[in-house]
Amino acid sequence: MLYTHCGIEELRVDDTFFIAETPLDDGQGNPPPGWGNPYQAGTVTVSGSQAVFRDDNGHIVTFRARPGATGLLKTCS
Repeated sequence: MLYTHCGIEELRVDDTFFIAETPLDDGQGNPPPGWGNPYQAGTVTVSGSQAVFRDDNGHIVTFRARPGATGLLKTCS
């Protein structure tokens, strides 16, 4: 489950924090049309410093690891 409530920007897998190569939102801090809110079901595949989210709706988002990061860049309510 990808947390989408404030848009698709960040991802945590185990102790690694990732940031979307191309953040997605509706311009008001919500997920874009066609995305679930607050979560989108799918799968994340991690390979080295890259994580890729895919779902059954055809959404694909690529994330890059943030080396040394210990938390998310922003906290969403």
